[in-house]
Amino acid sequence: MIYSMTGYGKAVCELPQKKISIEIKSLNSKQIDLNIRIPNVYREKELEIRNDVNLALARGKVDVTFTVENIGTEKVATLNVPAIEAYYAQLKPIADKFEQTKNTDFMRIIMSLPETVKVEQPQLDEEEWCCVKASLADALKSIIDFRLQEGRALEADLRKRISIIKENLELVPQYEAGRVEKIRQRIQKNIEEIIEKNKIDENRLEQEMIFYIEKLDINEEKVRLANHLKYFIETIENEEQPGRKLGFIAQEIGREINTLGSKANEANLQRIVIKMKDELEKIKEQVLNVL
Repeated sequence: MIYSMTGYGKAVCELPQKKISIEIKSLNSKQIDLNIRIPNVYREKELEIRNDVNLALARGKVDVTFTVENIGTEKVATLNVPAIEAYYAQLKPIADKFEQTKNTDFMRIIMSLPETVKVEQPQLDEEEWCCVKASLADALKSIIDFRLQEGRALEADLRKRISIIKENLELVPQYEAGRVEKIRQRIQKNIEEIIEKNKIDENRLEQEMIFYIEKLDINEEKVRLANHLKYFIETIENEEQPGRKLGFIAQEIGREINTLGSKANEANLQRIVIKMKDELEKIKEQVLNVL
């Protein structure tokens, strides 16, 4: 079973004073590329969050977002009495000097000055963090399930395309029988057009033809291609994270198909090679998203 690197997961942590939504999105990437957006109160836990996400998702471009919705009063505001008294002690003499004491609203002026109100952020406690961590685990499970579902679709598509390449490979032998004789006749005709027939050394010509035709033999390529196709399916079935290996096998499949094409020298074989190349390109695109 294979997993896709594309996925989405979400979980919500309900607390008495707030609700924390955790969203995780991932796309394909060669390595783990993790971007985390969290409120400052959870910043001390960022390394732990990273470790949990890395361990669960392994590869991909991953975005983790914590969104906090306050239900109660999270910020506690208190008056900074010493600062208020200090401001009053400075403002009162100035107002007396200019005979503005009766006309001055000292409290309105003082409360607009800096640091007259202290706002304290509540500290992260272990009970809250346990709830958030459990929700993070739920979000990770959700995205893993999503990846598995996408992986099933990917596997079905890859198996289908490998099967099409295999079916086309099995069509090759029916065009091979007459292929060698056609090549022989074409060479013979071309030589006779430029050299008088009675001046041709038939033995030497036969040796050269055998040498040339041996170079066009495609049996090895057929065997290797069949083995690569089989190994591709075995890797899907047996590897835990086969994405990279499938990419390497796809390259080898492409190499054998290209060699078949260069040696074909036959219209029907060329058409088969084109069909196989078309399926292989789609396989390569899909493999990029396999974990």
